[in-house]
Amino acid sequence: MSAASSPPLDIDIRHEELDGRLAETWRTRPGFWGALATVDHKVIGRRYIATAFVFLILGGILALAMRWQLARPEGRLVSPDLYNQIFTMHGANMMFLFAVPVMEAMAVYLVPLMLGTRNIAFPRLNAFSYWIYLAGGILLWVSFALNMGPDIGWFGYVPLSGPQFSPGKRADIWAQMITFTEIAALAVAVEIVVTVFKQRAPGMTLDRIPLFVWAMLVTSFLVMLAMPAIMVASTSLILDRLVGTHFYNPAEGGDVLLWQHLFWFFGHPEVYIIFLPATGMISSMLPAFVRRPVFGYLPLVLSMVTIGILSFGLWVHHMFTTGLPRLGESFFTASSMAIAVPAGVQIFCWIATIWDGRPVYRTPFLFILAFFFTFVLGGMTGVMVASVPLDTQVHDTYFVVAHFHYVLIGGAVFPLMAAIYFWYPKMVGRMMSERIGRWVAGLTFVGFNLAFFPMHILGLQGMPRRIYTYQTDVPWSGLNLFVSLSTVILAAGFLLFFIDAVRSARRGEPAGENPWGAPSLEWATTSPPPPYNFARIPVVTGRNPLWDERGDMPVASGLRVDRRELLITSVADAIPEARDSSPRDSIWPFWAAIATSAMLIGSIFSPWAVVWGSIPVAITLVGWFWPKGTPEDDA
Repeated sequence: MSAASSPPLDIDIRHEELDGRLAETWRTRPGFWGALATVDHKVIGRRYIATAFVFLILGGILALAMRWQLARPEGRLVSPDLYNQIFTMHGANMMFLFAVPVMEAMAVYLVPLMLGTRNIAFPRLNAFSYWIYLAGGILLWVSFALNMGPDIGWFGYVPLSGPQFSPGKRADIWAQMITFTEIAALAVAVEIVVTVFKQRAPGMTLDRIPLFVWAMLVTSFLVMLAMPAIMVASTSLILDRLVGTHFYNPAEGGDVLLWQHLFWFFGHPEVYIIFLPATGMISSMLPAFVRRPVFGYLPLVLSMVTIGILSFGLWVHHMFTTGLPRLGESFFTASSMAIAVPAGVQIFCWIATIWDGRPVYRTPFLFILAFFFTFVLGGMTGVMVASVPLDTQVHDTYFVVAHFHYVLIGGAVFPLMAAIYFWYPKMVGRMMSERIGRWVAGLTFVGFNLAFFPMHILGLQGMPRRIYTYQTDVPWSGLNLFVSLSTVILAAGFLLFFIDAVRSARRGEPAGENPWGAPSLEWATTSPPPPYNFARIPVVTGRNPLWDERGDMPVASGLRVDRRELLITSVADAIPEARDSSPRDSIWPFWAAIATSAMLIGSIFSPWAVVWGSIPVAITLVGWFWPKGTPEDDA
C-alpha cells in the first residue's frame, strides 16, 4: 500500500487536529434517533444510573407508605391487598431494579475509563441490555398502576406463588420481570469481563488494575454463576403456572424446597453482587482523601476473590427453619461466619490507609465513614443470624429486616452516594455542593440509624416482618411510631441529595479535569470525557498512574482515526496484541429489545407468544448482525 493510500493513524496527526478527527469518528449522531442508536458506554452508563435512581425514588415512596401504615396499631392507610403489593414491589424494585443495576451502571461508565480504553466490549450488547432493563422496570410499575402488581413477596415463595394460591397474572409479572433484569445483568457482566481482560491500557498488568475494576470483575463472575439459578427458578414457576408442569407441586413429584434452594443460591451471592462493587468504590476513593496509596492492595484483591467464592456456600442460612438436616446446617453456619474474615481484612486495610494518611473531610469521605460504622454493625448481626439457635428465634422478624438494611444501605447505598459525589464531576464536569453534601451525609446517617436500629428491638419483641397491621395489646406501637417518624429524616436527606444533583448539573462549580487530585486513570482525560475517552491510549507504569508519572504520561500510538478502533492487549501483562474495530451506533439493539420485550410480556398471557414472538426477535437480530461491507460496521 502506498503512503498516499495508507490509513490515517493518530501518530501522524498533531494533537489539536487529532481531537477533532476522533470526535467526528466517535460522536453520537444528534437528534432522537441518534440518542436511541448510541453505543457510547458513557451515555448508556448515565442512562442506567439515572434510571436506577428513579426506581430508588419510587421504591422509597413505597417504603414510606409501609412505615406510615405501621406507625400506629390497626392502621387503615392502605388495604391488606394493596399492602401486599407495596411490600412485594418495594423489595423487588430495590433488589432487581436498583441495587444490582446501579452498581453495574457505575461499572459501565467507569471501567473503560479506568482501563484506558475507548469503549466497553460489545457496545451494542450494552445498549441492548439497557433497553431490556428499562422494559422490565416499566412492566413492573405499569402492572402496579393497573392493580396487577405482584403480591407474593420479593422472594416469591411457592406454593403461595403457585397457580393454586395466586390466581391471576401478578406472580407471572413478577417472574417475568426477573427474566428482564437478569438478561440485562448477564449481558453487562460479559461485557465487563471481556473489557477487563482484553482492553486494558499497555502496562496495566493484573497487579496494577484499579481496585474498583477488580471488584467489578469478581462481581461479574458472580453474576454469571449465580443469576442463571434464579432464571431457572422463575422460568420453572412460569411453566408451572402457564403450561401445567409440576416442578414445585409435591402432589405430582415436585418439591417446594427446590424453589428456596434455587432462589437463595442466587439470593445470597446477590448480596455480595451489591456489596463487592461498593468495596471497590471505597478502595478507589480513599487515596484521594488521605493522600496516600491504599494499604494492602494484594490483601484487598484476595479478600474480594475469597468473598466471591465463599458467597456460594451461604444460601442455606436463609433456610434454617425449614427442617433440613442439622449436620448440613452446621457447615453453612461455619461458612456464614467465615465470610466475615475477608470482610474484616478489608475493613482493617481501609483503617490502616486512613491511619497513616492525612484525611480530608469532604462529603465523599463522610459517607465512607458512615459506611464503616453501619456496615460493621450489620456484619455483626449477620454473624448472629448465622447461628441456628438464634436464627430460629428471630427468623422472619424485624430483626432480620434491620440486619439486611444495615448491610445493604450501610454496605452499598452509603458507598454509592460517596461515589456519586466523587465521580459526579467526571460525568457532568461540575461539582456537587459541599455544604449541601454535608447536610445530606448527616441527615441520611442519623435518619437511617434512628429508623432501622429500633427494628432490632422490635424483632426481639416478636414483631413479624410480613405484617399488615397489629393490635393495640402488643408492645410495638411506641417503637413503630418512632421508626416511622425517623424515616422522615432519612427521606429528607435523600431529597436534598437529588435536589443537589439536579441543581449542580447547571449551577455547580466547574470541576476541572481532576478536582480531587485522584491517582487513577479516569482522571487523565477531561471532565466530562470526550466521546473517544482518550486521544492517545495511555501507557501505565504503576498502580497509581497519575501519581507515579510526575510529567507527561507516556502514550501508545498507531490507532486509526477514520474508524472506531481499540487496542487489544494480553490478559496477564497487558502487552499490545492487535487493533480491533468497535461497532458504530446502531438502532437494531433498540428494536431487538422491543421485540424481545414484546415476546416476554406476551408469554405472560399465552405460551404461544414465545413461538410467534421469536420471529420478530430473529428479524431484529439479523438486522443487528447483517454485514455492511466493512469490518467496523460488521462488529
